[in-house]
Amino acid sequence: MISRRLARRSLQRRLALAYAAGVYAAGVLVLVVVDLPLATVQATRPAGRPSASTAAAAAGPGISLPQLLVGSAVALVLLVPVALALGWYVAGRFLQPLRTITATAEVVSAGNLHRRLDLGEPVDELTALGHTLDDLFARLQASFDAQRHFVANASHELRTPLAGLRTLLEVALADPDADAGALRAACQEALALGGHQERLVEALLALATSERGVTRWDTLDLAHIVEGALATRRGQATETGIDLAGHLAPAVTAGDPKLIESLVANLVDNAIRHNHAGGHVQVTTRTSGRQVALTVANSGPVIPEDQIERLFHPFQRLAPDRHGHRDGYGLGLAIVDAVTRAHRATLDTRARPEGGLSITVRFAHSPKE
Repeated sequence: MISRRLARRSLQRRLALAYAAGVYAAGVLVLVVVDLPLATVQATRPAGRPSASTAAAAAGPGISLPQLLVGSAVALVLLVPVALALGWYVAGRFLQPLRTITATAEVVSAGNLHRRLDLGEPVDELTALGHTLDDLFARLQASFDAQRHFVANASHELRTPLAGLRTLLEVALADPDADAGALRAACQEALALGGHQERLVEALLALATSERGVTRWDTLDLAHIVEGALATRRGQATETGIDLAGHLAPAVTAGDPKLIESLVANLVDNAIRHNHAGGHVQVTTRTSGRQVALTVANSGPVIPEDQIERLFHPFQRLAPDRHGHRDGYGLGLAIVDAVTRAHRATLDTRARPEGGLSITVRFAHSPKE
């Protein structure tokens, strides 16, 4: 804190000296412009008998050249403190927004993310910097709030199966008449709860890996990745009575194969899970100009437009689930969003009027080498 205050005073001192030097130089220039012509005239005047006009001027009131030079020297001496005081005042006024920015940044760094600079007029470089910092503070606040919300939701999601597992084991152990069949059933339910926890942890790890960013850029074809994802999910779609169709054209791009596989898998799983019996899922890949696009469209319940953005936040669902049960974790579309941002791609989501979603991810086109 002391070093920052000394740095501010040092900057104000330097600016004050710079302003004072400018004012003093301007004063010297004015005096030189005034005194130098008079000195030149005095030097070129003939030494003979003074004229009547000259004698009259000398006899009347006025200031001689020596007096003017002495007065100029005194004025230059008096100009020094005046210039310093004026420079100090101007430097202080100039640095006032900077002091406000520094004080607010210290408050924000101490944990109060709600503070803002709110610099008003005049609009200059410092106020523009203040507006930029206000936007930065707002993003930081949103990021920290999202992190707290995520931790709270993750803790709740992990605590629920743990509480169920503990209750299951306590009930099994408290029954003195429990036979091998009852204990086996309890173990099977415990394994199911453990599998639920394992899948949740895997989803959290996938989200963390996606948010970390792309660590490798390989040339790949989205059509091949989508084809593999559809092949492993046709059985699940058939069991639920969902028509899973793919219209796959070559779509070559560059990115992390594992992350893009995770994006495709979560899009297809989301389309199958949040559907209805007799529904359909259509997956399309195509190349258009300098972009390649992956589109996943599915039938399902009607989704309000104002709820779409919320679905891409972690642990967000429409009601408990769109089917009324909790077979998902609310992380699939959050992973999709994180992978999209990591690849600097664009995400376009639209609610279909007849129900369901249409999600399009556009990557940069990468020609094969």
